[in-house]
Amino acid sequence: MAKNLALAAALVVAMLSLAAANTYTTTITTTIDDIDNPGQQQQCQRQLQGRRFQSCQRYLQQGRQGGRDDSEDGELVLPAESRGEQSESLRQCCDELRQVNERCRCEAIKQAVREQQQEGGGYRGQEFEEVYDRARNLPQRCQMRHPRQCQLSGVFL
Repeated sequence: MAKNLALAAALVVAMLSLAAANTYTTTITTTIDDIDNPGQQQQCQRQLQGRRFQSCQRYLQQGRQGGRDDSEDGELVLPAESRGEQSESLRQCCDELRQVNERCRCEAIKQAVREQQQEGGGYRGQEFEEVYDRARNLPQRCQMRHPRQCQLSGVFL
């Protein structure tokens, strides 16, 4: 009987060890730019209503003004005289975005892109890619923690 009890205990320990060895951790990443909560969506609509994000539009527009995409981080390299304007527009755009709830920032960027498209026409080819990358990475360029990037599906005409 003692042998059976020892064998059963050893079997239980082996099973527990095997179960622990097979355990793994799953990390779930969520994005806050896709607003699923209708209440949150209404809050963003109210917060963004009447705002134009003109500095963000200006920053995005500068990507359309004939620069080279030579930099390592994908940032457009502009002629020297335009760099000062670009950094000032970026700084002002970041200030505009910081005034918006972090859950609404991507919606604010989408709004700026839509308004700029309406004023300046749609985007074509490489121009589209440049503006898309600039808009998608705006929170990161502004050194914002949340969100780091925005999903912009459906915003470009």
